[in-house]
Amino acid sequence: GFAGLLGSGRSECVRAICGADRTTGGTIKMNGKRVKINKPLDAMRHGISYLPEDRKRDGIVGDLSVRENIILALQVMKGFFKPISRAQAEAFADEYIKLLDIKTASSDTPIKSLSGGNQQKVILARWLLSNPVYLILDEPTRGIDVGTKVEIQKLILKLASEGKSVTFISSETDEMLRTCSRLIVMRDRKAVGELKGKDLTQNKIMSTIAGGEKE
Repeated sequence: GFAGLLGSGRSECVRAICGADRTTGGTIKMNGKRVKINKPLDAMRHGISYLPEDRKRDGIVGDLSVRENIILALQVMKGFFKPISRAQAEAFADEYIKLLDIKTASSDTPIKSLSGGNQQKVILARWLLSNPVYLILDEPTRGIDVGTKVEIQKLILKLASEGKSVTFISSETDEMLRTCSRLIVMRDRKAVGELKGKDLTQNKIMSTIAGGEKE
């Protein structure tokens, strides 16, 4: 995970990785090989998925249905000249509605009518359907109910146990400690520390953020 105060560069870093923002330097490597990512589609083709910090602005497409939101990333990767059939789209949507326990009357329901937690689950379903190798989650539990928050945390741990690479960002330190096995601490848009094992404590995280460097 990435830890740091608001404005530390956590979100900017992951947005650059997934091609949402232009990079000003550095390199991106996957499995030891350098990859070039200039736009989100490049990242998607490399198996990188990104759940954004602001789901209403950057995540959901409010006027589309739950089904259309779930298949969106897969359709973009296939290209709109190769549309996913209605039957296949319904099958995909029904599978992930059941898998993630998304509370919706049907897959035809406009996503904007769902609760914040269920909207977030739909975005997660969208990216899981694309079968990513690397999943970036920026504040995935912000503004949702406690029950859904716990469900998402459990899902993250399950994905990691299945071999998915996951980067998790949260402003809640205790949530980071429950979810992450390693933390990169950021300050002023720079990585100033790496914490894992016995160093992965709330006090160590806060002292690294405050001091700017890991001792």
